[in-house]
Amino acid sequence: MNQVVHFGAGNIGRGFIGALFSKSGYHVTFVDLADDIINQLNEKGQYQVKLATDQQETMTITNVSGLNNMKQESDVIEAIKHATFLTTAIGPNILPRIAPLIAKGLTERVKSTDDKLYVIACENQISATDLLKGYVLEHLDQETAELLTGKVYFCNSAVDRIVPIQNNQGSLDVLVEPYYEWVVETKENIPSVDGMDIVADLAPFIERKLFTVNTGHAVIAYLGYLKNKSFTIDQALADEEIVQQVKATLSETGAYLTHQYGLDPEEHQQYINKIINRFKNSYLNDAVIRVGRSPLRKLGLNDRLVRPATEAKKAGLSYTNLAKAIASALLFDYKEDEEAVKLQAMIKEKGVSQVLKEVSGLEEDNEITQEVISYYNVLKG
Repeated sequence: MNQVVHFGAGNIGRGFIGALFSKSGYHVTFVDLADDIINQLNEKGQYQVKLATDQQETMTITNVSGLNNMKQESDVIEAIKHATFLTTAIGPNILPRIAPLIAKGLTERVKSTDDKLYVIACENQISATDLLKGYVLEHLDQETAELLTGKVYFCNSAVDRIVPIQNNQGSLDVLVEPYYEWVVETKENIPSVDGMDIVADLAPFIERKLFTVNTGHAVIAYLGYLKNKSFTIDQALADEEIVQQVKATLSETGAYLTHQYGLDPEEHQQYINKIINRFKNSYLNDAVIRVGRSPLRKLGLNDRLVRPATEAKKAGLSYTNLAKAIASALLFDYKEDEEAVKLQAMIKEKGVSQVLKEVSGLEEDNEITQEVISYYNVLKG
């Protein structure tokens, strides 16, 4: 049986990537620190994935097991030696932490087999697999790194599936939306996985997703939070003012995407409409405080709010609604989120313009900065 080693046994790992591999006939070994999840995977060998629809369709995911990377390092290395795929859904910030163990596994693997391994980081991050590759190479000597050529392939990907906070009380079962998209960039003839789309150039797909799904989700969350901190995403979209603001923002990101990649404007508008309708799914019960978390990361230079604004500005396109979205993110002050607390402390100490410089790479005299500050003052008032 084909083997997959998947780092991250959380809801996204189990409800999306791991589920697709299992349904395609692979045995999935989840690698994680959570003993409770790992133990359940080994005891039960299966779990349920439920779709957030009226019918609540359920799929049984089998051929799964788990390893604790802190307690079972040698077993993880052995699993990597025999895998066809190595994937992650663990969060971009965690990739450097798992890189040393992956490097050990690859070192042992290339010594023992010429079989090909495909490494795919399934994260909400542009070029996440390239980042992971860089972290792994830091832990390999030159001779071993050279042995990877022709044996280990690092493929970037774009992933899209909403997996809300679960009310599963320790269960392995996961609630997910029915829609998903998984696009992998490679020119290699890699083994087939149901639900995985292969493309030669990922850039249009990953930016289309990041600047429509992630941007739209963030705008709803931050504006919804300002209106009512207890809103869910679908409740926020019951507010017509928020709906119109989301549409206006995605019109700006859409203008950039069609300009940059030659997308058909009408087809892209249909994509935007489909994404907004996904967000209205009340079965997801997705809180604005969950979607808005980690505002420092989401305000990064290459992330969902600032990147499309700077790219639109370069292209001579409108970015005023994106500036308003950035301002709303700066006002996310949820006290249970570590990054939100840090962000508010930074603003209090240094002011908005300095925070935009440090966090978002926007200089104080940048026209985007000036527009963000103007909206910040209006929204705050």
